[in-house]
Amino acid sequence: MAASPSSAGVGGAGAVYGSSPSGLTLDSGLEIKTRSVEQTLLPLVSQITTLINHKDNTKKSDKTLQAIQRVGQAVNLAVGRFVKVGEAIANENWDLKEEINIACIEAKQAGETIAVLTDVTNVNHPQSDGQITIFTDKTGVIKAARLLLSSVTKVLLLADRVVIKQIITSRNKVLATMERLERVNSFQEFVQIFSQFGNEMVEFAHLTGDRQNDLKDEKKKAKMAAARAVLEKCTMMLLTASKTCLRHPNCESAHKNKEGVFDRMKLALDKVIEIVTDCKLNGETDISSISIFTGIKEFKMNIEALQENLYFQSKENLSAALEVILERTEDFTDSAYTSHEHRERILELSTQARTEVQQFMSVWIQAQSKKTKSITEELELGILKIGHSLNELKKELHSTATQLAADLLKYHADHVVLKALKLTGVEGNLEALADYACKLSEQKEQLVETCRLLRHVSGTEPLEITCIHAEETFQVTGQQIISAAETLTLHPSSKIAKENLDVFCEAWESQINDMSTLLREINDTFEGRRGEKYGYLSLPKPMKSNTNLKSLKPDKPDSEEQARIAKLGLKLGLLTSDADCEIEKWEDQDNEIVRYGRNMSSMAYSLYLFTRGEGPLKTFQDLIHQLEVFATEGLKLTSSVQAFSKQLKDDDKLMLLLEINKLIPLCHQLQTITKTSLQNKVFLKVDKCITKTRSMMALLVQLLSLCYKLLKKLQVENNGWVSVTNKDTIDGKT
Repeated sequence: MAASPSSAGVGGAGAVYGSSPSGLTLDSGLEIKTRSVEQTLLPLVSQITTLINHKDNTKKSDKTLQAIQRVGQAVNLAVGRFVKVGEAIANENWDLKEEINIACIEAKQAGETIAVLTDVTNVNHPQSDGQITIFTDKTGVIKAARLLLSSVTKVLLLADRVVIKQIITSRNKVLATMERLERVNSFQEFVQIFSQFGNEMVEFAHLTGDRQNDLKDEKKKAKMAAARAVLEKCTMMLLTASKTCLRHPNCESAHKNKEGVFDRMKLALDKVIEIVTDCKLNGETDISSISIFTGIKEFKMNIEALQENLYFQSKENLSAALEVILERTEDFTDSAYTSHEHRERILELSTQARTEVQQFMSVWIQAQSKKTKSITEELELGILKIGHSLNELKKELHSTATQLAADLLKYHADHVVLKALKLTGVEGNLEALADYACKLSEQKEQLVETCRLLRHVSGTEPLEITCIHAEETFQVTGQQIISAAETLTLHPSSKIAKENLDVFCEAWESQINDMSTLLREINDTFEGRRGEKYGYLSLPKPMKSNTNLKSLKPDKPDSEEQARIAKLGLKLGLLTSDADCEIEKWEDQDNEIVRYGRNMSSMAYSLYLFTRGEGPLKTFQDLIHQLEVFATEGLKLTSSVQAFSKQLKDDDKLMLLLEINKLIPLCHQLQTITKTSLQNKVFLKVDKCITKTRSMMALLVQLLSLCYKLLKKLQVENNGWVSVTNKDTIDGKT
């Protein structure tokens, strides 16, 4: 892709999403600092409460007295740090200065009171008679603790208002600059304004990134992540789309393409403000209906509640709730992409669920008039039958949606239509453009409908939101690719039009990869093994003791390290999707190369989840052990590929061995790094390991693709199936 003078601004904006903040004004880090102090204070206050509540007649040992004093001093020191942060917020925000300062003074007074009352080291000595302490004035320390918590809460709430105000101000600056970019007419002016836009987007990305990390509501966090993902990808699109418009000012498709980018960015900016302010900008309500899985979950809870209270809800409400669920299954049965077998099975299970509920209602009505043991047992049996029917329906819906998604991803893995559109554009073939645009539209509709079905079976609200985001992305990006391709076809020699089409095609391919990851997470959630796609077969279990691991931190990485590690993991996550796509091409899924490749991909996916603070790997020790096993699997893979190479002709064999020779040193290097003690430089070690793992995964994707092609070629030459793991064939016995 051709470089441009304004690309630097985009690089800064795009690279910063998902990263930790640095180099911003004082306010940008205040929320993090305040939260950090709060996390120190609250456990200490809890300890004070525990110490207050011990029995008065208990003899106070010197150890107990020293512990009480240490806690009091620690609280006072933490309050001091907290007050400094609060005062810094006040000095930067004059409209809130008075309120914050009052809260800080209260906190300081409370901290000092607690320190005085917990100064009890001399309490058992005669000369200490008359001293007011935690033991002689419990009420005083309780009041101080309450005042401390109250004042801390006030400062946190005021700090929250400051952060929200910052995000709104930053968004307004971005919007104002975007309006200038929309009206710009000269390339020179565009470069100048875009440079400013890039800086503003970097600031907005930092602020929203902090906010996303701080959100406790998983649904809001997922919405924020989706909005920020749109802004990240659209920043590069805005650059190339605007440049294309400036180069071809009279081209209608170029203007349509550019307008689509601006509109989507504005919607994403509005969405961020809705999340941080917790209210809709235009006053509208969220009209998205709940998914089938969520509906089933709520229905089962309501049915089970009738065991405790037969009048928990009315017969009409229960019937209506079931009909809403069954009505939504029509998204599956009415879909042109649902197979006949799946459609028939869904209809059958829907009828069965309706029958079970009707029978249950008869028993329920009887139970309301006469409560006997037999009626109660019949009621319980009815609830179990309904639960079983609905679970079977869930399984069928999940199977339908995920199978359709897997087939689609496999079918479109080669991006044939995108390649054809690029070629058509360069050739200036308008007739072929219309044909391939139609094919892309069909592909888009398939993907959009599949995302809708996946949303119904996603299982969690964050995954539902990710499905909605994927649906919207395919819907919008599909149209934008067509308009970009039309511009290139009308101007086949235009380098900027070609670059623009490339950017939109890359966004489409990226969303396909994201959908592969989404599908994996939906399957993991459904099967109760979130964070692991496959078990590691017969891989060795973690050792009980390892002297090399003793020097590492036993706990999770801190927030700053986690943010830095997250940046390293982004590419790794994409590479696991690429590897899975390559693996799915193989007909023989028990093939040794496929098995080792799948193991490596699965472990790399766990490493990726670790960089996000999720998944089965909880500590640095877990991570290092996983990396050791990953390197071993890599060497096993190279052995299997070497065995396969013996079946190939000299040219093909040499080509494959060259790739293997790149992977073997990386495996040994990773083993060396994991065994090297770096004392307290844990993050440096993790940094090196994940970087090396990314290189190995990139080679794995190339190897899987090459082995697959060579295997197909070998089959054609031998006019039959040749197993790459058939030992007799390898040894020349067959």
